[in-house]
Amino acid sequence: MGVGLFAVCNRSHSRALFFLPQSFPMTLDEVFAEGGLFAAAFPDYKLRPQQREMAQAVAETITAKGQLIAEAGTGTGKTFAYLVPALLSGGKVIVSTGTKTLQDQLFQRDIPTVRDVLKVPVTIALLKGRSNYVCHYRLELARHEGRFLNKEDVVHLHAVERYAKVTQSGDKAACPGVPENAPVWSFVTSTRDNCLGQDCPNHKDCFVLKARKEAQEADVVVVNHHLFFADVWLRDEGAGELLPACNTVIFDEAHQLPDVASLFFGESVTTGQIIELARDARAEAIVVAKEFVMLPQAAEALEKAAKDLRLVFKSEAIRLPQHQLAAYPDFAPALDEVIERLKNLNALLAKQAERAEELEKCQQRAEALIAALVRWQSTEHEEAVHWIDVSNFGLMLHATPLNIAELFRKQLNTHPRAWVFASATLAVNGKFEHFKHELGLWDAQTALWDSPFDYKQQAVLYVPPAMPDPNAPDYTRAVIDAAWPLLRLTHGHAFMLFTSLRAMREAHELIVARLKEAGLDWPVFLQGQGSRTEILDNFRRAPNAVLVASQTFWEGIDVKGQQLSLVVIDKMPFAPPDDPVLSARIEQMKKAGRNAFMEYQLPYAAITLKQGAGRLIRDETDTGILMIADNRLVEKPYGKMVWNSLPPMYRTRDTANVQRFFEVKRQHGETEN
Repeated sequence: MGVGLFAVCNRSHSRALFFLPQSFPMTLDEVFAEGGLFAAAFPDYKLRPQQREMAQAVAETITAKGQLIAEAGTGTGKTFAYLVPALLSGGKVIVSTGTKTLQDQLFQRDIPTVRDVLKVPVTIALLKGRSNYVCHYRLELARHEGRFLNKEDVVHLHAVERYAKVTQSGDKAACPGVPENAPVWSFVTSTRDNCLGQDCPNHKDCFVLKARKEAQEADVVVVNHHLFFADVWLRDEGAGELLPACNTVIFDEAHQLPDVASLFFGESVTTGQIIELARDARAEAIVVAKEFVMLPQAAEALEKAAKDLRLVFKSEAIRLPQHQLAAYPDFAPALDEVIERLKNLNALLAKQAERAEELEKCQQRAEALIAALVRWQSTEHEEAVHWIDVSNFGLMLHATPLNIAELFRKQLNTHPRAWVFASATLAVNGKFEHFKHELGLWDAQTALWDSPFDYKQQAVLYVPPAMPDPNAPDYTRAVIDAAWPLLRLTHGHAFMLFTSLRAMREAHELIVARLKEAGLDWPVFLQGQGSRTEILDNFRRAPNAVLVASQTFWEGIDVKGQQLSLVVIDKMPFAPPDDPVLSARIEQMKKAGRNAFMEYQLPYAAITLKQGAGRLIRDETDTGILMIADNRLVEKPYGKMVWNSLPPMYRTRDTANVQRFFEVKRQHGETEN
């Protein structure tokens, strides 16, 4: 059993009362004990001391309006552990998740289940980002413009129109016949930039405002981390009422918070935003200022300038800090051209703004974009790094703070409330210093509960000997060579996880070729060939399936049973050293006399590796093989920190031991069945 580190937990008084409003008492033992409420509700329920201890720690945190960092290993039941005291608290609770999958699971299944068992009259709301809801005004605008390029978009538009007339929520995820990634959604949903707010003619029927009103009135609100930062902390219109009114904030999948917080505490401008402004201005001008031909012309010129800015980098997909852009002499003039075109459009919009609220809103957006671009052009300072991210779809200019700890602490101290940070992967070698330092959580209590799974009996961790250096050009081929006997042993049923897209694609080709040579017709799924949900559903159904993926599949994936018997990870997932933000943070830490590798890069790799390793064992009856091909785990002194952070599986470097372990477990499983 894991050792509880929560400082104020009284382990000798585990039956501490936790009160409902009006002094209606209910102990946590009444819920979690072998003869308790959960046992009565679920036939297969088993008491897990770790779960009850975590619930007690969360309860005490809520009562004290404190801060708790809690790592609960896979199988602990952390979701119910924090939901029980949260729902019994009688206050308003925000639960924030890292993925939409968990967000939907909490809203549709977990919270209603716990509410029904506890028989507490709490109301629940699911709140998503603005772009998830149909916008009546944008839908009408898209219907009149008719700027769609293919029949499929037109079919999707008609489907959205029909849906908008009958839906109560306006959530695009529930729209029949239109995929969530369909291009039509960018035309029929709003953004913070183009929303008309109270000036919108459809304001009273707005799905976003309806969802927010329900969230403000609900006892428990389920959001995701991006929405929490963007729409609550940044006080988006109408959402600022959520945080002041809540008593408890619970972050599940909290290991993702530092990256998300960095994004939202910074500032970003995209070519997509600029192009969208140009198109909106042109569309509005055609409707309300037909005779003012200079306005659509200026909008078209701005759109061209934005596209030309992206074309400076040709087909490259790169990330560069501002100071390295001198290697692209066409960039600065192209950015200046965008700003000049924006200024010209802004001046013309100002002349016509009184004619319609829509044009006035476009002018405000133009002014904001000009100011943001000028700020980005300014010289970098030590607190932030200015950089660009060039993708196939556009170009993004970022200003990212290098230290978000103080910014985060200010938010924690705005109002007395409880804060709970929960995940299966927050500690490194049993310590939370890395996570605390990232978010400035110096006053937080910490607690760690190991998984109740018997890892030594359920899984074997194999590090193949004699692997080449991870940076060697033939490394991926060596990984496949080492994994091939294990793939044959498990008859597929494998996740092959890689730290880069390049290695993933190379590995996919090698595996397909190996299977063909061996005459094996096993299905091989590749990340990117469909949505994550679609690929995962296909993997679960297909016999002998092999999934080859990059970090999209390292977390938030749950495949139980023999369908996933092998997980292969190519190397320790260190962040790319040429990442502009990482490079700047390393430089800043070096100047301060700190060891960036030991304090930042290694803990980050350890937490990410724990996530990948956690895909293998998802149930107390699961068995399988985890292969990590990186010799640095056992041969480098720093590898011990990562090694000790991994689940306590049976460990070996001998394939014969792996084969014996797996065959014994498989025979035992077949005997039981």
